[in-house]
Amino acid sequence: MTAEFKLSLPMLTPDTAGTKGKAVLDRAKAQVGFIPNMYAGMVNSPGLLETYLDGYERFRKASGLTPAEQEVVFLVVSRGNECDYCVAAHSTIADKKSGVPVDVTDAIREGRQIPDAKLAALATFAETMRASRGKPSNADVSAFLAAGYEERHVLEIILAIATKTISNYFNHVFHTPLDDMFAGRSWKHAA
Repeated sequence: MTAEFKLSLPMLTPDTAGTKGKAVLDRAKAQVGFIPNMYAGMVNSPGLLETYLDGYERFRKASGLTPAEQEVVFLVVSRGNECDYCVAAHSTIADKKSGVPVDVTDAIREGRQIPDAKLAALATFAETMRASRGKPSNADVSAFLAAGYEERHVLEIILAIATKTISNYFNHVFHTPLDDMFAGRSWKHAA
């Protein structure tokens, strides 16, 4: 879902982004292997893209969560924030890179119960943190910890929420066109 308002800023390339923007786009390309449309728009504010890339990289490398668990968190937050672009992108990454079973990805996309108890507890807690704006109850945290997670993971979920909120909100106001590589997993928030 996108905002009624749409930014008129262009998508930029390393050749059109200026010195600082070029450096950030070059880093982005090195990090993910190509320049997604989201990054090409986000680089209109090099600091925004750089902050997003830093958070994304730190969560991916040091969260203590498996790639599949990381993807579950990103998908849950993006779905909750109604970001069509990020749900499609992370569904593709889930399928092709992170080892998330398709039935888990589809359950998240459709708002259904996840058929894996530990991933379901993670998804429930991530959504609770997002929806409550970081104010879980004792029972919420107890259920999360009982599923095998640690208190430290609460902080990592905060990092993921912050990172995805940057991209989700950006995509809402930019109306980011979906990259061809994510088109097979396109998603539209049901209004």
